[in-house]
Amino acid sequence: MDYNRLAELLLPHIKCTPEEVEARYPKRALPEGAKVTRMGPSPTGFMHLGNLYGALVDERLAHQSQGVFYLRIEDTDKKREVEGGVQTILEAFSAFGLPFDEGATLDGDKGAYGPYRQSQRAEIYQVFVKELLRRGMAYPCFCTEDELAAAHRQQEESKENFGYYGKYAVWRDRPMEDIEAALRQGTPYVIRFRSEGSIANKIKHDDLVKGKMEVTENDQDVVILKSDGIPTYHFAHVVDDHLMGTTVVVRGEEWLATLPVHLQLFRALGWKPPKYAHTAQLMKIDPETGGKRKLSKRKDPELALSFYAKEGYPVPAVLEYLMTLLNSNFEEWRRANPDLPLNDFPFSTKKMSGSGALFDIEKLRDVSKNVISRMDADTVYNYIAAWSADNDPQFHALLTRDPAASKAYLAIGRGGKKPRKDIALWSEAKGYMDFLFDELFAPDYTMPERVSAEDAKGILTAFAAVFDENDTPDGFFARMQQLAEQFGYAADTKAYKAAPEQYKGAVGDVSMVVRVAIAGRQNAPDLQTVMGIMGREKVLERLEKCADTL
Repeated sequence: MDYNRLAELLLPHIKCTPEEVEARYPKRALPEGAKVTRMGPSPTGFMHLGNLYGALVDERLAHQSQGVFYLRIEDTDKKREVEGGVQTILEAFSAFGLPFDEGATLDGDKGAYGPYRQSQRAEIYQVFVKELLRRGMAYPCFCTEDELAAAHRQQEESKENFGYYGKYAVWRDRPMEDIEAALRQGTPYVIRFRSEGSIANKIKHDDLVKGKMEVTENDQDVVILKSDGIPTYHFAHVVDDHLMGTTVVVRGEEWLATLPVHLQLFRALGWKPPKYAHTAQLMKIDPETGGKRKLSKRKDPELALSFYAKEGYPVPAVLEYLMTLLNSNFEEWRRANPDLPLNDFPFSTKKMSGSGALFDIEKLRDVSKNVISRMDADTVYNYIAAWSADNDPQFHALLTRDPAASKAYLAIGRGGKKPRKDIALWSEAKGYMDFLFDELFAPDYTMPERVSAEDAKGILTAFAAVFDENDTPDGFFARMQQLAEQFGYAADTKAYKAAPEQYKGAVGDVSMVVRVAIAGRQNAPDLQTVMGIMGREKVLERLEKCADTL
């Protein structure tokens, strides 16, 4: 076989040499030990938690080592691409604050190693396909879909491995005459890699997550160039990762099955492969069976990244929770460093679990409460304002009508060793703040069991007469003690517990009457501070309305 002639016959338009392509992509000038990582999503219109999970690893490995984190759009499969898919990818990563150093943007490319869209790199891939053809390491295959399906059925009947190999690789050693005849007839073809591997052989591989392992050598003659001249994922990512200087490839463990193919392609092209980090799959407890299963696009709305924006999960909380899944020592570090930014955590692939990572939405809520509790009032206000502008315009208008009052309320109990943890999601802010706004005030005037309606009316009337919006919390409590004594309730809780038969109730019952009148419920932050924010006129109005209702 004249392989040079075959290469010219199949790819006559390719005049560039591999050396000329390599010259366009010089070795990156980076500090020793710096890592180059990439995110390579497909523009299918669906961005899921696994994308973010892997991207967080990519970003940390690159930026902790003073390296490069870039975005490459892997759009070689046009059947799966949807309109606006690239924009969805860019918006998703932007929303989670992942800073790409270079890569695809809506306006083109940023960086010197592009194009960063695989669909724009067809000629580059064909240069290296042509080189493999010249070296007898690739060949055209004219099999039809029906012929491939028939081979598959035969393999199934014979209980053999599926695929294009051995006696099933019918175009592997066909003479030039057959190839030329097929070309003259205009028969569509693909180009396959000629594998010299055997499933009897094992390859040693040291994975950054899975550790030392052995994988079965690839014996399949995989397609590397489709009939439309566009490469398959297998070939495209090998070429791109080499030319773009990728040093670590982070991807899900479902790709382990194809690792032998990729390592074989790197070796055939004479290139050093990057390190691979195959991350564990995201699992959850199935509420129906009680067992573990993969997060499902069909069953689990929390798999979609859009879910977190819509529900109002803070971006820092989602990232923080994912880090607890990624590194086993993160929670211990966070307890020791509650106020340090996430990026100060020394992330390591050595602390990643090789088995499935269990995703727990309730644990995320707990993490979210802690994250929000550490934010100052201005930050919380800005987040809620941004979320409500997109998701609840009515609440947004009320929240932003008096920013100073809203921030003052959100500041209650914030900071200190034991900050309040009332909010887990920005969508819960409305229910936390609703009583501040007359438009949302829907009181439940359920009074403490030990307080009669008559006493409740009397307490509210008496409190209205002595109310001082400038009082301190301690001053407010002193007034509650005075009212307790006035209406036959213990001014000291301990005194009530010691002799409950001597009192109608305790001072807490009395203060709860006022709380219910002002907030319309029994649970609200420090009441004196709340009343100071609301102002005297509104407080007296609420006291009177409640008394009239009772």
